[in-house]
Amino acid sequence: MAILKFRVYLEEDDAVYRDIVIKHTQCFIDLHFAILKAYEFDQKHQATFFRSNDNWQRGREISFERYDKSYVAEPLLMSDTTIGSEIRDTNQKFIYLYDFAKNWTFLVELINVSKEENNKLSYPATSRVEGIGPQQYGTKSLLGDKFADIEEKYDLTEASDGFGEEGEDGESDGDDLGAEESTEEDF
Repeated sequence: MAILKFRVYLEEDDAVYRDIVIKHTQCFIDLHFAILKAYEFDQKHQATFFRSNDNWQRGREISFERYDKSYVAEPLLMSDTTIGSEIRDTNQKFIYLYDFAKNWTFLVELINVSKEENNKLSYPATSRVEGIGPQQYGTKSLLGDKFADIEEKYDLTEASDGFGEEGEDGESDGDDLGAEESTEEDF
């Protein structure tokens, strides 16, 4: 049985990606839910895949359901379409579109095919996480709540104006060449 490894990039930032391993016999709906889980998105919105070429041009659509829009060709359905049936190339690409209002676009690229199944994994699975994913809702920064953890861990508020306390103990380090030390009262 072939195990496919896909790298799922955020379209705007290829430094943010998730690697997902999945069996070639599983369906696109499994990949759909794996991507949402990997990026910590909910499952409330419309979604579709497009088969793609090396230039990321949209080809045949593989949709969650048949939506009320015009199609060039009738879409395949995620729940009926196995991933292996849509692999045409050793570096096959897909475009994954989630939440048509927000237009979250992910670039999905096949990066590895293996014949060895890991019995400890439940497929599909996220095998690598790189970069901090975007917040699905709101206008928070990319770091969002995670910044508070970083700030607390490194106590960034202590040196709030960018200067630490180094050298403020009043001792000379020998570099003043006899210059008179000034104190706050001198200013």
